[in-house]
Amino acid sequence: MSRISRREIFAGGAGAALAAAAQAASGQVPPAAAERQDFGAVGDGVADDTDAVERAFAAALAGRRASFVSLSPGRYRVTRTIRIRTAPRPDGNITHPSGIAGAGATIVSAIADGSPVIAIECAATLRYFRLDGLKIKGSGREGNGLSVSCEKRGAYFYNFCLRDLVIEGCGGDGLRLVGNVFEGQIFNSYLRDNGRNGATFSHGAEDTVLSAVHVFGCVFGGNGRNGADLVGGAADVGFHGCYFLLNKRFGLSAETGCTLLSHCGFENNHMAAADFERGDAGLRLMVFGTLIGCTSYSIHKQTHLVRAFVTDRLVMIGCRGQGGGQARRARLAKLDGKAPSAVSVIGCRGGIDATHRVAVSALGTPGQDRRFGGLWNSPDLARLGEYSLWVDGKGRLRMTRGAPRSDEDGKVVGR
Repeated sequence: MSRISRREIFAGGAGAALAAAAQAASGQVPPAAAERQDFGAVGDGVADDTDAVERAFAAALAGRRASFVSLSPGRYRVTRTIRIRTAPRPDGNITHPSGIAGAGATIVSAIADGSPVIAIECAATLRYFRLDGLKIKGSGREGNGLSVSCEKRGAYFYNFCLRDLVIEGCGGDGLRLVGNVFEGQIFNSYLRDNGRNGATFSHGAEDTVLSAVHVFGCVFGGNGRNGADLVGGAADVGFHGCYFLLNKRFGLSAETGCTLLSHCGFENNHMAAADFERGDAGLRLMVFGTLIGCTSYSIHKQTHLVRAFVTDRLVMIGCRGQGGGQARRARLAKLDGKAPSAVSVIGCRGGIDATHRVAVSALGTPGQDRRFGGLWNSPDLARLGEYSLWVDGKGRLRMTRGAPRSDEDGKVVGR
């Protein structure tokens, strides 16, 4: 899928739809918070609370009447999917705060047919939804733990907040966000021991775009595939202070790039690999990305902080890659790509394995000296005064005045 920006979609008329929704919602006042007993929930872990929990979520997503619902501490057993399909716009629009406060509440899944535990399907404009403090405990026989999809053109799920969640043991993804989901935050949540990914972020059908999602202080651990996965063209997700560890494959896989990772850690991923030689990096990155202050450490099968195939630009600042035990040869980065891509590595520690197809510029990195892009069309080509220097396809140093026009431009130096 091509990289589509959310702003491009708004330019196509969706912005006007949002403005109309906001105007229609003016003067909305959220109803008072409701409690679990208002919906008939028991919360003892034995009674079937499916219908009651579904009524609670429906109240939190009930268009102009949407409210905050409190699920007090307890274990709420569910035997089928809690599925909420919002009304279409304008009746389904929510432009005031609403949500579920579930501190101390656990949804215990008794679902055995591979369907999700909680599925929210957005067909309108939903703003300011908050899901707080809830734990979803899977059995491994259900599908995703929490799924939010917004795949209708003209429908939007944004300005949302998911925080202090624990989603564990589900048979599919822990969390799955798909479609027009944007300008939202996920805080301090644990997504662990799920059968597939801890979390999946994806564009959706009808050219719906996931973007401007930020994840803070979350843990992605012990999942059956990747800790987190950016698929379907999604790339505009930022991870800040997150930790990715002990996943069967990558800590994070981003097949079309990742906007930003800051102060994230990757530890002992690729637990499904047979040994270190058949392991891989904590982060799989394609196209582009920016890493600031990220670290990796392994004593098992994680080989690098990042393995990247760069077709745009990769920037790494203050990152570190190392290991011990059977992973004592772990390094910082394994890099490949195609021109005119560029990699800038500043103040990092750990070895770099790079092919000749990618231009790597390194500054303040021990063992790398000062390194500049070596291809004639590198964006970071070495320049001395008015002259450019590069290494041609035959491994010879060449120089020309001004910018080179081909790999054979200028003269060979040192013949």
